[in-house]
Amino acid sequence: MRRCLLRLLLAVTAILPVQPGGAMPDPPAIDSSDVDRFLALYARSEGRPDADLLQTEYLDRGSAGLARFARLRRITGESIAAAMARRPDVYTRARHCAAELPAVAGDLETATAKLRDLLPGTSLPAITFVIGRGRPVAAGEPQGAYIGLEAICDWATPNPDFRARAVRVAAHELVHTQQRGLASNNRQPTVLHVALVEGAAEFVTELITGAVAYQHLAPAMAGREAAFEAEFLRDIDTPAMGSRWVFNEGAGTPEQPSDLGYHIGYRIVKAYYQRTPDKRAAIVHILHMTDAQRFLTDSGWSPGMRLR
Repeated sequence: MRRCLLRLLLAVTAILPVQPGGAMPDPPAIDSSDVDRFLALYARSEGRPDADLLQTEYLDRGSAGLARFARLRRITGESIAAAMARRPDVYTRARHCAAELPAVAGDLETATAKLRDLLPGTSLPAITFVIGRGRPVAAGEPQGAYIGLEAICDWATPNPDFRARAVRVAAHELVHTQQRGLASNNRQPTVLHVALVEGAAEFVTELITGAVAYQHLAPAMAGREAAFEAEFLRDIDTPAMGSRWVFNEGAGTPEQPSDLGYHIGYRIVKAYYQRTPDKRAAIVHILHMTDAQRFLTDSGWSPGMRLR
């Protein structure tokens, strides 16, 4: 997620097609075979697989989802080996989180059923759990959603409960697979552009799982929404890259966490949804919005406004 999402904003181009004849599409596959393959290699090598083994026995034999995630995120045997040498604890913990994947998959099946109810007839791509180089945590594009198990296991900031955190991050990325419009039509996205794309994913994630993925952001803003959002409003036309609102992993503080613009975008999207009578049409427009400034105006949002 985060900085690398800029590439995904350019990759998300279309909603996947409705199946012919109006048939109910199959639920998306939830594939953790790459995690199994990695853990088997990890055990055989007593927790110290070298770069060659990681490349030939893990990456080269992986799923299509792993191959795509590796290309998007520059994951190689060397980069994984370097991450394991730097933070071996991350990969040790990943083994324990892997044991919870069946429960995570069950929760995701419930969430994806709700997403299909919101978007009747839509085919959803696979959700693939993999082991990567410790970061990034996840990605979503029309071809699929990809979740780095070791990364989401290590990143407890949004929610200390791994199962809940993994489900909502995966759901957030699955929503990205269904976005177009703003998610693909601007090669120099602004702060507002990215905040709305991410805020839309957060809002729909809340509808299908009961909570947003980035649960730590709302408490950081609590009681200070008006001040934060007035500052955000002054920056909406500035480039997303290098901003204090999005794509700023590592630059956050306790007073203003990284990616606070995600939550402000969520609040704008929620304001739009609450004022739109036709909720099904609202969801489609939220996922297909093409004009950031027009959407902001239509939302009726203002800094600090109270939402239900």
